[in-house]
Amino acid sequence: MFDLNILLNLLYFVPIIIMIVCYKLILRGFGVIIIPEDSIGLVNKKFVLFGKNKTLPDGAIIALNGEAGWQSDQLAPGIHFFKWPWQYEIKIEKMFTIPAGKIGYVNAKDGKSIDIGRILGKKVTCDTFQDARAFLINGGERGQQMGIVPPGTYRIHTILFNVGICDITEVPSDKVGIVYVKDGQPLPKGEIAGKEIIGHNSFQDAQEFINSGGFKGRQEQVIMAGRYFINPYFAEIELVNLTEVPIAHVGVVIAFVGEEGEDVTGVNFQHANMVNKGKKGVWTEPYDPGRYAINPYTHKVINVPTQNVVLNWANDKSESHKLDEKLCSITVRSCDGFSFNLDVSQIIHIPRNYAPLVIAQFGSVENLVTQVLEPIIGNYFRNAAQGSDVITFLTERQTRQDEAKQKINEALNTYHVGAVDTLIGDITPPEELMKTLKDRQIATQQKQTFAIEREAEEARKELQQARAQADTQAKVVDAERKVQIADFDAQSAVKKANGDAASKTINAEADAKVLIVTGEAEGQKITAIGKSESEVIRLKTVAVGQNNYSSIEIAKALSNSGFKLVPDIVAGGNGSDNGSSLINVLIGNMIHEKMKTGQNIEVLNKQTNDTKI
Repeated sequence: MFDLNILLNLLYFVPIIIMIVCYKLILRGFGVIIIPEDSIGLVNKKFVLFGKNKTLPDGAIIALNGEAGWQSDQLAPGIHFFKWPWQYEIKIEKMFTIPAGKIGYVNAKDGKSIDIGRILGKKVTCDTFQDARAFLINGGERGQQMGIVPPGTYRIHTILFNVGICDITEVPSDKVGIVYVKDGQPLPKGEIAGKEIIGHNSFQDAQEFINSGGFKGRQEQVIMAGRYFINPYFAEIELVNLTEVPIAHVGVVIAFVGEEGEDVTGVNFQHANMVNKGKKGVWTEPYDPGRYAINPYTHKVINVPTQNVVLNWANDKSESHKLDEKLCSITVRSCDGFSFNLDVSQIIHIPRNYAPLVIAQFGSVENLVTQVLEPIIGNYFRNAAQGSDVITFLTERQTRQDEAKQKINEALNTYHVGAVDTLIGDITPPEELMKTLKDRQIATQQKQTFAIEREAEEARKELQQARAQADTQAKVVDAERKVQIADFDAQSAVKKANGDAASKTINAEADAKVLIVTGEAEGQKITAIGKSESEVIRLKTVAVGQNNYSSIEIAKALSNSGFKLVPDIVAGGNGSDNGSSLINVLIGNMIHEKMKTGQNIEVLNKQTNDTKI
């Protein structure tokens, strides 16, 4: 069950809760108003109790002197007293914020009337439209204002001012801003753009532009790349591309604005006028290759090629510059009544310093081609063809080309254009004439062909002979090589035999010398040994007797040879000369033994002779 004490305790807080919830209503009833920090209070005075200024002047909507109506003074954030609800209506408005990258443009609902011929209210000191009283006192004019509100937070009196928001003006780096001003003096008669005015900070200070005598309408002056606070009520900005002068070109400037300039071409040049830079007309000084911030409505830049330009008089053939896209093959007639077409290529060159002269005379390079080059070149070749027949014209092509180059160069020099070269391209003679020429040429070619074939047969015959000779040449060469090889072998054998003979002779002579020396040495040795041994034998013989010595030596020899000293059968003798008998016996026995063994008798005899010696 619900506790009654708790309920009673809650009732104690009800008045406090009511006061918290309704404190604004309670305070408001006592004339107190609280303005939050991010707001302002706009005061509407319902009536005036005392004083003579009870109503607003005619046409006014904002009270400056306490009249009934919306007051010029605002209530700042904070607490304000004596604002009784039965006399004052308080409208709380949030402060006005202009985001970054935006600007505010203002329309005033009260103020003086704008002067006739003007569309924007003049700029007055009013703390960027935050001080409504100052705006009205300082002569602010109702309507669209010249001044702007830059990015930020402001206390704007929204009853007096309507503030719109728009983007700031931004000109990219590859663009230029063309300005159209909506207020200012009317343009002078004959002018298409207002002349340049200084001091208005690129049209951001509209009041300074007006004070300096600026003209309404399109302006000669442009604005460069950047960001600008330009009032959209005051000026519109059109973005256009920078003017580009390509490589190998110059830009000839034609100015449609400026002071009238004095002609600087001189008395000898009667075709057109040129002026110095900044004057109205064709400028004498062209722009070199680059990009320029030029107003295309007030200045025209014509790009003139300064490199060699090729122009083709040929059907369905045109260069990339398109200057010759309307040119076609030249039709000429020869003196023998034939008509034929020929293609021509003309190379021209326009010097840099003469480019303004060309534009001053013709207005464009296209006009130069159609008004000068086309008639000059066409008429020259027509006249040249009429003085020659077709065959001669074809055969003297190089001569015609050289003459054309000289004549056309002389004609173009008058217009300050150089003729670099003239080239004759395809020539299309009449079909019936071409058939005759073809038949004649075919016959000539056949004749030459037959002669060439005859020469070819002769050459083939010579080739066969040469080939046969070449086939036997290998055998001839082989035989010759064999003869040479045999000759080389014989010479080698002779030289080898001579070498062997010489070698043997040398060896024989050496051997003979060796034998002679050896023999002489051996002879001397044997002689010495013989003398020595004979002396020994003599002494021995003297000592034992000759017969006894012989017997002793024979016995030693037989003993060393292994023969039997005593024979098996001894035959007796007469008893005399025992030694000799014994020797005879021994010799007979040795002969008998040697014969058994097959010993050479000559050896035995040699030994016997040696023994006897």
